[in-house]
Amino acid sequence: MKVAESTSSYQLNSKDSPQWAEVLVDCAYSQGLYTYKIKPDITLKIGDIVSVPFGNAIVGGIVLKISSETPTNLPIEKIKEIEDVIATGFFPTHYWLLLQRTAEYYLTDLIIVVKAALPPKLLLKSQTRVKLLPKNIPAGVENFCSVKEMEVLKLLQKSKSGDYTSHFINQKIRNARRAISQLTKRKWVETYLQSPTTARPKYTKTATFLTDDIENSLSCKQRDVLTVLKNNGGELALSQLRNLCQLSSNSVIKTLANKGCVVIQERESLRLLQDSCVINDIPKQLTQAQSNALEIINSLNSFATVLLHGVTGSGKTEVYLQAIAPILAQKKSALVLVPEIGLTPQLTDRFRARFGQQVCVYHSGLSDGERYDTWRQMLTGESQVVIGTRSAIFAPLPKLGMIILDEEHDTSFKQQQPIPTYHANLLAQWRGELENCPVIFGSATPSLESWLRATQNKPINNDNLLLNSYPNYYLSLPERIYQRPLPPVEIVDMRQELRKGNRSIFSDSLYNALSSLKEEGKQAILFISRRGHSTFVSCRSCGYVMECAHCDVSLSYHYTHEGATELLRCHYCNHTEIHPKKCPDCFSPYLKFFGTGTQKVVLELEKEFPNLKVLRFDSDTTRNKNAHRQILSDFAQRKADILIGTQMLTKGIDLENVTLVGVVSADGLLFHSDYRSSERAFQTLTQVAGRAGRGDEAGQVIIQTYSPEHNVIQAVQNHDYLAFSQQELADRESLDYPPYSHLILLRVSGIDSKQVRQSAEAIADLCAKLLPEVIDILGPAPANIMKVARRYRWQILLKSIQEFDLEIKAKLLSLKSSCHRTVSLVIDPNPLRIE
Repeated sequence: MKVAESTSSYQLNSKDSPQWAEVLVDCAYSQGLYTYKIKPDITLKIGDIVSVPFGNAIVGGIVLKISSETPTNLPIEKIKEIEDVIATGFFPTHYWLLLQRTAEYYLTDLIIVVKAALPPKLLLKSQTRVKLLPKNIPAGVENFCSVKEMEVLKLLQKSKSGDYTSHFINQKIRNARRAISQLTKRKWVETYLQSPTTARPKYTKTATFLTDDIENSLSCKQRDVLTVLKNNGGELALSQLRNLCQLSSNSVIKTLANKGCVVIQERESLRLLQDSCVINDIPKQLTQAQSNALEIINSLNSFATVLLHGVTGSGKTEVYLQAIAPILAQKKSALVLVPEIGLTPQLTDRFRARFGQQVCVYHSGLSDGERYDTWRQMLTGESQVVIGTRSAIFAPLPKLGMIILDEEHDTSFKQQQPIPTYHANLLAQWRGELENCPVIFGSATPSLESWLRATQNKPINNDNLLLNSYPNYYLSLPERIYQRPLPPVEIVDMRQELRKGNRSIFSDSLYNALSSLKEEGKQAILFISRRGHSTFVSCRSCGYVMECAHCDVSLSYHYTHEGATELLRCHYCNHTEIHPKKCPDCFSPYLKFFGTGTQKVVLELEKEFPNLKVLRFDSDTTRNKNAHRQILSDFAQRKADILIGTQMLTKGIDLENVTLVGVVSADGLLFHSDYRSSERAFQTLTQVAGRAGRGDEAGQVIIQTYSPEHNVIQAVQNHDYLAFSQQELADRESLDYPPYSHLILLRVSGIDSKQVRQSAEAIADLCAKLLPEVIDILGPAPANIMKVARRYRWQILLKSIQEFDLEIKAKLLSLKSSCHRTVSLVIDPNPLRIE
């Protein structure tokens, strides 16, 4: 689908000739564009978001073409009018090209990509509501109503307003549609269409100072209010002014308005995330390697990709900051992507200390209002720095001067679900190319794809710090700032610990290191790959394992503290149940917990080291807004001695007082049936090890494992990315896996296991007929976890040395018609996880 560009003015004010718009509507069953009439009083531009009638509903849509020519093959009297313009003034041509390319590459409808790019509540649908008409209902209605009709009436009577959406009623009462229809015919209820409620700006009553030059007519309190107003820039929200002046009402301010001293008016109040107060910062003195890297980056004035490969603590963030400064001076903007929300607080603080209010935050953890206002703030064209997670790659910055991906190796940059399954790393390259700006990929453990792209056909050794070759650059920061050494890594063989009789989850080395923390006034980070208390619960009498009723996985045991409710929870569908006292199969009371999670380590620490304060940092403790910031802030302020958590600990934590990092069990990372498992394990262990020794005190890392001879463990111990990457790339090349090939994963799922299997087999047979022989077809096979949230899952992996072209992708889209109507097919190009 091509986006039409208007060659003349977008202003459509002519009332003599009708105007037409082709709109891409937000409807799951729509295909292509739909033509609508433009009202004479509406002004439209290509890319505007509008609300339009579609069937019996009002839906959102995007204007893709505007024409003054009468549509052919369409009865004009049947063409409906556009209802309203929801948002306007954005989506430049290159932005549309990015959305189109994403839709084509990831085999997704354009409207789905558009919805992923927009903030919430810009594209909404109208809803059918059912309203009770109590005056029309006769007495004794229960004697001649059907059971379903009576259930609907009783449900509506419980509502304060007497109405609910039809969707809600059908959720509560099965097969309620017929009952609603009958009640409507009796005129006991009525149905109506509720227009969609779109996101709107927030307005606040504001007082603006005019004058205090009024002789002898102002009271002391009134003069105090004017003084406070003048001292705060001459303008404050009424609520804020009232609080500062300790006023119980607005009467004093209104009196000042009547006297002409202030003016009270509605002003838009931007709901931007301002969750910290930081001290201004100045640029730091750079090392020679940092200066060399910065010089290369600053010399780039067009599209190029730069791999900034810096060991942990080498000062990559300072390079980002000093590279962005000239971009802002040119009145352009910079986009900084981070893999997870938990990484934003510290990074945001550093950027705000340097650039102040020019820094905005954009991610899914914001409220709908904050996302909407931040998104509109980007459209102003003012120079700014936007920090966000993967969805921020769609930030509508009109004058983009640089894109930075920090921790670019992280798999969180790849969307797993829902569709589109885009990778922000790839989209960043496309966007940099479209907007002709450099893209910086920063990491201590680069992904093998980024490493190969930057270093291919170039000799790499420890003396090569700069490889300047357009358009792909490799820049190295091989040492920590202030010449701080990388922490020594001690590998503890837990098999030897068992032979010594140590049954604790802490080896002697880790126990001794933790014991001296309080005395030395230092802090520690402990990493464990799983949350919860124990991985699974099993009966010691019959071997029965407690499993999720909706997934093919064991339930994890959760127990936070003494006296807390003992729960079993599924980490895939979040199904939760009370831990039984007896085995459900043989009624034995001997249930045993296996495996170790964050909760268990916390309980063990409190038992072994009662004098140490512990904080837990995982997805269970960071569900609430700003929880990431609060936990990290408490730890930075030394309100705790030990921070224990999962993968969140590996990213962006830069605390000078952390001298000890312990990995309780590395084996949970090493053995997965995924070709990327070694790469992920190396990255995770290297990153978490890098949290130690970032201050003046030397660091120490202790990794506990039952596989000390594993090549990943050896590479981590030696801080040797080069050796690991060379071996891993050789293994990948011998097996024709990325980055030496391209993959597409076909995920087939549904609630009926037989239909899913049959659909997967039919799709595999069609692939063999439709696709060329150079494409390897692996499968169909059940996923490692065959059932998740009551849905059965099969998959087929397509592998090719050559990139999949549009013709092949079109054939893959046709495969959806081979699925049973209850079975879904998701096509995932270049998946990062095959499990």
